[in-house]
Amino acid sequence: MKRILFLLALISTLTVAAQKNIYESPNFDDLSADHNVLAIIPFLTNLDLNSKISKSEQKRLEENEGYAVQNALETYFSKRSKKKKLPVTFQNIENTTAILAKNNIRYDNIDVYTTKELSEILGVDGVISGTLDLNILLSNGVPTEFSFTDYFSGGANYGRIGIKISDGDSGKLLWKYEKEINKKTGKNTTDLIDRMMKLAIRKFPYERERKRDRNKS
Repeated sequence: MKRILFLLALISTLTVAAQKNIYESPNFDDLSADHNVLAIIPFLTNLDLNSKISKSEQKRLEENEGYAVQNALETYFSKRSKKKKLPVTFQNIENTTAILAKNNIRYDNIDVYTTKELSEILGVDGVISGTLDLNILLSNGVPTEFSFTDYFSGGANYGRIGIKISDGDSGKLLWKYEKEINKKTGKNTTDLIDRMMKLAIRKFPYERERKRDRNKS
């Protein structure tokens, strides 16, 4: 019984810790009132691998990781939308990539464009973006070796991920979620996104009824 209570307390602590890493703008409802379509862009990645690789190879791997998260988020929101009708839709990432390419926007220069500029170019109301700091290739999967000590100590820290939603018209940050990446967060990119979003779903602002919808009723 003591062991069960301890595990429940641990899960509760982890959940609270996850929620503390979530920021929501106090003006979210007003700024997002007319949001209908969001674009997911590739995440900016910083790799710090133990192995020695060339700069060109590192850039290639960082780009792969950034696109892997973009794909995983699209997959997550696609599945989520089938379970619950969300007030926003998500631009197909193939369309997003094609539109960016037509405007000479690539992975290596996308960070020089503002949210307002990207939203206008993509024809969307807001942008989902983020950052990855990794010391492994998450898309290849995390090491499978697992110890009891690692589970409770949070050992084998592989980096950190940050997801944010920005308003297209104002360029302002609407929502942000940050989380450490370790053996408990998922075995690969898709699993990581699925698990972390499930933890954050109660705090995901588009999940709740909008003020404008309540005012109509």
